[in-house]
Amino acid sequence: MVFSPSQTPLPSESPTVPSFSIVVETENLSSADIAGLARCLDSLAAQELPLKQANEVLIVESGDVPKETIDRLCRDYPFLTVRRIDADIDYYAAKMKGIALTTGEIVVLADSDCVYEPDWLRHILMPFSRQPEVRVVAGETTTPITSAYELAIALVYIFPRFSDRVQLASGRGYFCNNVAFGREFLIEHPIPARLPIYRGNCTIHAQSMQAAGYTIWQQPQARATHAAPNGLTHFYWRFLLLGYDALAVSRLERQSSVTERPTWQPLRDAIACGGIGLWKVKQLLHRCYTVVAEEPRHLVQLPLAIPIAIAAVVLFFAGLVLAYFRPHYLLANASNIEAKWAHSQS
Repeated sequence: MVFSPSQTPLPSESPTVPSFSIVVETENLSSADIAGLARCLDSLAAQELPLKQANEVLIVESGDVPKETIDRLCRDYPFLTVRRIDADIDYYAAKMKGIALTTGEIVVLADSDCVYEPDWLRHILMPFSRQPEVRVVAGETTTPITSAYELAIALVYIFPRFSDRVQLASGRGYFCNNVAFGREFLIEHPIPARLPIYRGNCTIHAQSMQAAGYTIWQQPQARATHAAPNGLTHFYWRFLLLGYDALAVSRLERQSSVTERPTWQPLRDAIACGGIGLWKVKQLLHRCYTVVAEEPRHLVQLPLAIPIAIAAVVLFFAGLVLAYFRPHYLLANASNIEAKWAHSQS
């Protein structure tokens, strides 16, 4: 199902949108890349739809941020509201805590490591005013390519390239850094927390919404770019955990659809690993084609990018193998992993 492009207003229009709030997740502001957060907030300040129309633009933090940092953020970005939440809270729980503190009819989820195009906010909100039955609108997120390293990330990371479509269409999922929900709908159908996965809760959430008969609308004109993994430590753990999550999410999907005997689980896991591995190789080959089609000059950087991409794929497969033989190892050490990321950025 698609909506006609004519339903998307021209940039010169001043559309009437529902009341809305924006929640900017930082997960742990004390160890966040403040420069990256500034780029995110600068892109929000530059939106064609003025942020003064928002009920609030909210950052939640866990109470361990120096007061001078909070004061500086609020001084530099007067549209910003910073609210304290419990410490030791994970990514998705932090999202839901922030949503509970908002007042808009629509809540827009953004991340501190993303930069949003100037018309992003207008495009992601417009379907709610055009179609009252809309409950979820997902934008498109990709990674920038300005170097051989970023080209390698574009080949293997979770974010696809921009589709360049213009029509709003039904889709299968969303990224939590670029999505809008009806606030009451999301409170009634929350993103699940405390699942046996590191990330991927939004995948399970999307499937549960679709099983309940709700449509996730894909808005290709609401575009954002997500930063590449920052440094060797982040790169190492991120792709290792992506491999772990691929099998962990597959297990949860099977548990929600069939009653599985314990004796069959290792066999089904092995079959799932084979399918995931084949998909990852196909993804790499397909992305090589799409990035060159997007910009032929990327072909020059491919010889430098391919070894980095292969290293990422090897880490992904290592995470997949660990998930098969030691299902709880990486998840149990996730807090230590995050500490290593924070230390590598300090």
